[in-house]
Amino acid sequence: MESTTFDWQCFNTWKQSAKNTAWCLLGCSIGDFGTILFFQISKIPFPVLGIMILAIINGLVTSIFLETIILMKQNLSFNKALNTALGMSLISMISMETTMNLTDYFLTGGAILTWWVIPIMLIVGFLTPWPYNYWRLKKFGINCH
Repeated sequence: MESTTFDWQCFNTWKQSAKNTAWCLLGCSIGDFGTILFFQISKIPFPVLGIMILAIINGLVTSIFLETIILMKQNLSFNKALNTALGMSLISMISMETTMNLTDYFLTGGAILTWWVIPIMLIVGFLTPWPYNYWRLKKFGINCH
């Protein structure tokens, strides 16, 4: 019986997974922050939970859109790029979105962007999926960028 251990100490994989996570964070943040900012500026009466759910959905959509564009710039066809973006880890994106919005909720009451909460949301959003992205990249060699 062969025993295998997983290597969590590969600098190159941590570096690549950080790059992948940062691209995902950029895409997620555009939709997430844009949605919260829209409701914050427009003052449309909508439940906080509803705004946060919309922010998560829009964050996922913009992340997939950005990933598709990046992959198309690497000479993938639109269909192949979109399928790759959709097939990438939704677990990673959902965990990122959820922790960003929970951080906002616990620090501000939810669906409120302030100058001090945005960096905290970004840090939490980055750190949450990063180990999973490392594991996925190391175990499966899956690299989207």
